[in-house]
Amino acid sequence: MSAGQPPARKPKWFKSSYSGGNTTECLEAAYTPGGVLIRDSKRPSGPRLELSRRAWAQFIADVPTS
Repeated sequence: MSAGQPPARKPKWFKSSYSGGNTTECLEAAYTPGGVLIRDSKRPSGPRLELSRRAWAQFIADVPTS
């Protein structure tokens, strides 16, 4: 038995609390050890954007709350 990396866990995706009830325009995010993954909720197997923890923190800090 070789000593390799353990199998990767599947990300636990969540939608923003700001997502509309119609679910037609929504992004999903998932925390990873290195940062955050972002995807289109309508295309879960489509492309994903990966952000570092630092980039995610800066993004959240810059998003207006009202």
